[in-house]
Amino acid sequence: MTDYTPIQQYPAPQAAPPRNGLGTAGFVLGLVGLVFSPIPFVGVVAWPLVVLGLILSAVGVARVRAGKATNKGLSIAGVVVSILGLVVSILWVLVIGKAISDVNDQATQHHTVTYEVTGDAPSVTVVYSTFDQHSILIDTEPSAPVPWTKTVEATGFLEGAQFAATTGPEGGSITCKVVVDGKQTKTATASGPAAVAGCTGF
Repeated sequence: MTDYTPIQQYPAPQAAPPRNGLGTAGFVLGLVGLVFSPIPFVGVVAWPLVVLGLILSAVGVARVRAGKATNKGLSIAGVVVSILGLVVSILWVLVIGKAISDVNDQATQHHTVTYEVTGDAPSVTVVYSTFDQHSILIDTEPSAPVPWTKTVEATGFLEGAQFAATTGPEGGSITCKVVVDGKQTKTATASGPAAVAGCTGF
């Protein structure tokens, strides 16, 4: 009889897991930073995340090239998402800086505002805004003759300013107009008794 020696079967060797903790950490930080970077105010936390993610991912790529790590794709992806997050963060800084500069310019800008009422109504009641430093005050002139005009000076924002003219019981037609720094910004017309021409929102 022939003796058969059983063949021993060995399990297939398992592939070595990727060795690149720095590259993986860089990818995670860069990805989180990229997600946060476009969010106003919250995006400020993206700066340290994307910078640290870029550094770690770059070290991970260097380890791959030196043969000390195996997950090259993840390390490169970490570099890419970190750079994208950094670009978005820089753009937000530029946009926010421009917005702050514009607000500061508007807050100190001087304006000349001229209110005008014309028409065939004998008289009108006029409500208009005047400006005291950073405050907006409301003045009223009842039974003002038509045509009527008033020029006021203002510094800063004009939002919230009002101007309206109302005819008396005798009626007639009127047109209100607002001129800011020499440019007409608002006009409206009304006719009849107690008719209101509103030029608010200039």
